[in-house]
Amino acid sequence: MNFTYKFDNILDLREREKQDAAASYQKSIDRFSKVAEKLYHLLKQKENFEQEQRKKIESGLSVQAIQLNEYYLSKLNREIDHCQREVILARTNMQREEKKLLEKNIEVKKLEILKEKEFARFLETMNREDGKITDEISMQIVAREKTV
Repeated sequence: MNFTYKFDNILDLREREKQDAAASYQKSIDRFSKVAEKLYHLLKQKENFEQEQRKKIESGLSVQAIQLNEYYLSKLNREIDHCQREVILARTNMQREEKKLLEKNIEVKKLEILKEKEFARFLETMNREDGKITDEISMQIVAREKTV
């Protein structure tokens, strides 16, 4: 007698959903990393630019050059603000995908535990049936020996 789990199809479906959720979570991690790295580079660029600008101002700089640098700095700040919003959105999405993945893991784990319990009951039933068959064979052997 073979063991068949009545929820195997559901377990397979949940496994696929879990794999899809894991792939989606990994995508969201990659997106977050990419955007966060972009933000880091922009912040680093701003820091370097400000240091360079301070040095140039100390050595003397024309008003037009200062205005141009301020325009560039304001543009960089807008880009940083935009990138920070992207980082927040990417982090939120990553956390949402992580939550979905955890839920799928829990669903799969529940079904696996149910399968293990059902398999244990199956083994117990098989052992009882084997015991009954062994007892029956033993009784037939004893009955045969008495008649001989």
